[in-house]
Amino acid sequence: MTLWRFDGKEHVSQGTRETDADGRIGDLGGGTISAGSYRLSFEVGAYYKRKALTSFLDRVTLDFEVRDSSRNYHIPLLMSPFSCASYRGS
Repeated sequence: MTLWRFDGKEHVSQGTRETDADGRIGDLGGGTISAGSYRLSFEVGAYYKRKALTSFLDRVTLDFEVRDSSRNYHIPLLMSPFSCASYRGS
């Protein structure tokens, strides 16, 4: 998964992370994430290929806005080889 920050002109990579055994990334931005517009890109096709499975989806991209940098943000991606869903968790 890659985190991107929109700087007003383009998306700038903030780093790439892999999920742990529970499918989570505990420290997404390497510290505090400031208010602004962001993008998460999940390489779903590569994930399923490593598991020797085929997937309808290749990449899932979520655009979101951080309004309050003092809050924790939990953005789950629920996926199968044929679909995905996301929501803002608590």
